[in-house]
Amino acid sequence: MNISRREFLQMLAAASLIGCGDSKTDKTNTNKGTAGVMENLYDLPPKGNVSLMHFTDCHAQLMPVWFREPNINIGVGVMNGRPPHLVGDHHLKYFGVKPGSREAHAFTHINFVEAAKQYGKIGGFAHMATLVKQIRSQRPGALLLDGGDTWQGSATSLWTNAQDMVDACKLLGVDIMTGHWEFTFGADRVKEIINNDLKDSIEFVAQNVIDSEWEEAVFKPYVLKTINGVTVAIIGQAFPYTPIANPGYMVPDWSFGIRDDSMQKYVNEARKKGAQVVVVLSHNGMDVDIKMASRVRGIDAIFGGHTHDAVPKPFEVKDPDGNRTLVINSGSNTKFLAVLDLNVQDGKIRDYAFNLLPIFANLLQADPEMDAYIKKVRQPFEADLNQKLSVADELLYRRGNFNGTFDQLILDAMLEVMDAEIAFSPGFRWGVSVLPGEIITIEHVMTQTAITYATSTLNHISGTDIKLIMEDVADNLFNTDPYYQQGGDMVRIGGLKYAIDPTQSIGNRITDMELNGKPLDPNKKYKVAGWASVAEPREGVPIWEIVEQYLLKKETVKIKELNLPTIKGLPDNVGYVI
Repeated sequence: MNISRREFLQMLAAASLIGCGDSKTDKTNTNKGTAGVMENLYDLPPKGNVSLMHFTDCHAQLMPVWFREPNINIGVGVMNGRPPHLVGDHHLKYFGVKPGSREAHAFTHINFVEAAKQYGKIGGFAHMATLVKQIRSQRPGALLLDGGDTWQGSATSLWTNAQDMVDACKLLGVDIMTGHWEFTFGADRVKEIINNDLKDSIEFVAQNVIDSEWEEAVFKPYVLKTINGVTVAIIGQAFPYTPIANPGYMVPDWSFGIRDDSMQKYVNEARKKGAQVVVVLSHNGMDVDIKMASRVRGIDAIFGGHTHDAVPKPFEVKDPDGNRTLVINSGSNTKFLAVLDLNVQDGKIRDYAFNLLPIFANLLQADPEMDAYIKKVRQPFEADLNQKLSVADELLYRRGNFNGTFDQLILDAMLEVMDAEIAFSPGFRWGVSVLPGEIITIEHVMTQTAITYATSTLNHISGTDIKLIMEDVADNLFNTDPYYQQGGDMVRIGGLKYAIDPTQSIGNRITDMELNGKPLDPNKKYKVAGWASVAEPREGVPIWEIVEQYLLKKETVKIKELNLPTIKGLPDNVGYVI
């Protein structure tokens, strides 16, 4: 399929910016003698009178999963060397996490395969439901906040038009949510769910989404809740770059943005209405949340999402008046549940306690009601989900600033099946991991590719335009101003070698571009494969079919070479370990 040069530029510059088992006990999840560990990990006596739970970026993973954290998460400018841009041992040391522990496995990539086999899968809605109920039993009135990217990321969410996740969240007891990938089901579907399914159960809040014609809020900007006599305001902040990073035609009448001014307006309004605690439920990405916290007065805590960062302790930021704002990010893929306890006395927060709890599936019994629901909703699709495609000969993962082995698999599939010289794949941060020796199924592939605009494309693009695309994406990842970042990772690239210096300005980051050992010719046009065009609806072969064709030809899959760039300008950076 051919698309125009402009459309291709839009596709790769935008789509690359977006941040991505079985509920029955399986053999890899069994671990005897863990009762004491469970007691220590999940025994959390309440410390205060206001409690808030938070999960985000689950990407429709109803089942326990493997999910490897990144070994490359580079921070630039003021974000260099501070959370969330710490990986591996640097992360453990900063947060005081014991090396080799369960928590070290949950929060880092270190010895991932060995630790995964030892500690089992993480997450799953049935196991999270058990933990949510336990926390609620200890903390009457506690609210459960959903940071978005909940309805998208699996085959069943795509095939049921998000209904499986909507019903699962209602059953889980979500109180309030905001959104991002939810909008890729289209404005009509989003409104249908909010007006019908979520009515009288889950509040959808987003202060920064405006009707373009009427210039009024599309959703409730905030809600007020009373917890043990304390009035708490929850203000929503949807992903501000949705119509750029995702197809704008899906939400044609809605305008997004960061909108600090209106955020300040709603904080002030909530305070005037009696809010003693003001919380922002955000899908900005952590770097953006930190900057917002420094600019908007009167926010007590920001529960953030989008960048999938699992941060064990809140990052404390001073607002313009010198008051403290807690910036919290709670990971992804149902790996974690955040619990924030606030001691509110005389209208002020006197103290707080925070825990980011890894959800180890073999330490938490599956909640019977949620487990039964998951089995029921998956049953019609089990045969397709479990179809064997190949066997992984090494760890397949996605997460990381520049590439992952599952990303490379997708690139290799495009190069071979589509007969391309160069392949580009979006820098999405969702998609589960597959252990060595594990069967790669349709379900695994769909966790990497299940979007509503997954058409693959093949075009002839000049060397000059290829560099422009890569520079544009790199600027959105490494701009020193967080408000110009869009929270994803670098476009994944197959066939083409290059170097990158994140410390440089746009136009100067990408160098040493080579194809088959020869410098990329600026004037020559190359056959380039891609997918996930944001330009307009397209007919064609979805990317998962390309990957399936590739895998079915191979008994086992081992990545010949993980195509990573040469990283320049970052000596001793704590944001990457190679």
